[in-house]
Amino acid sequence: MKRSTAFIILIGLFFISCHQGDKGKNNFNSSPEITPLEFGNNIALKTMGILGKNLMHAINSEGTEQAISFCSSRAIPLTDSMALSFDAKIKRVSDRNRNPNNKASTVELDYINNSKEAISKGQTIKPKLITTENGYIGYYPIMTNGLCLKCHGQLNKDIAADLYSKIKQLYPQDSAIGYKEGELRGIWVIEMNNGKNIVN
Repeated sequence: MKRSTAFIILIGLFFISCHQGDKGKNNFNSSPEITPLEFGNNIALKTMGILGKNLMHAINSEGTEQAISFCSSRAIPLTDSMALSFDAKIKRVSDRNRNPNNKASTVELDYINNSKEAISKGQTIKPKLITTENGYIGYYPIMTNGLCLKCHGQLNKDIAADLYSKIKQLYPQDSAIGYKEGELRGIWVIEMNNGKNIVN
């Protein structure tokens, strides 16, 4: 098993167990005092763990092509269930989106472009928190790894032609390929309600 695949499985199992242990404690009012930025990061990581676990199951049981079907039909419902659990809004957006619904807004695009510039200068990307009238919005980077490249890498190198044909059937306007490992592929956007246990 490749190191990156084993890592994704480990991350998925870890965050699944954390999610189960935190049942009933997924909001500011019932959580120990944490900052909004930390709370949003927790939501993003746990959602990533849920998606990663289910994605790896699809790949291991039916192959990479099944992962495309999984992302098309199951990723959004799983994300929505996590959003309900945390009383938050969760989405993934990109400047090179696959699903039209995941296109970054102007504000989100600014963060993505600034993050790419930071990477080009060898700097570490930092999450961003925006204060709103009713709470907070957190931006958290999504970086590519070896597993991502199976569906988002170089055509005819990382992605087989027949697999990309399947992708184009589901997403005719796809622009989410051509990535290399360690590049910014998009961001998590976590919209959180205010609560009494937030440390500002």
